[in-house]
Amino acid sequence: MTEPTTEAAVPPDGRRRSAVRAVLSDLRAVDGALYAAVAATPTPTLDRGLRRLSHAADHSKISLSVAAALALAGGRARTAAVVGVGAIALASASANLLGKRLVRRRRPDREAARVSVDRHVRMPTSASFPSGHTASAVAFATAVGVVLPAAAIPLGALASAVGYSRVHTGVHYPGDVAAGAVLGLASAATALAVASPVLRSGAPDGPLSQVT
Repeated sequence: MTEPTTEAAVPPDGRRRSAVRAVLSDLRAVDGALYAAVAATPTPTLDRGLRRLSHAADHSKISLSVAAALALAGGRARTAAVVGVGAIALASASANLLGKRLVRRRRPDREAARVSVDRHVRMPTSASFPSGHTASAVAFATAVGVVLPAAAIPLGALASAVGYSRVHTGVHYPGDVAAGAVLGLASAATALAVASPVLRSGAPDGPLSQVT
């Protein structure tokens, strides 16, 4: 007669994999619940503005427009623009060429969640995880904010709004946006590290001298 399987009989690797799967399942449940809560909350005053913001952030149009304005200002602002655009390039490549191809998460079912039609933007055909819009917006805001501290708060607020707009319009789960933000921070740190010799020479006594 076969003895019943006990926890002690399960190999440690098997227990760890089971624990990881259980945690991931719980996180997906929370992610889906947050998405559904946003979809179910009526916000007619915000819908049009967030839809337009989400659309305007396609292909980093907002960030690149800000970068162009900074470049025209010259000096430190131009340096911030160059580093910011480099951060966008890293974030976009990481999100679209690596993250989305590795995870291949399906986009949310916007119709099943009953996301208001007034919020709708075009549903992308790419994978959902991570949010490329968020990654690029956060990368730009972070990189520019380090080089040009006066821009940190407004650009950070704009990046946050872009990230939320992707959930509000129904094209991303909150977890996709969170992952995009982390990727954006990493991309900004990389761009700043690459540019650190130039940044240190331009501001030997300021915060840029701490960039390594």
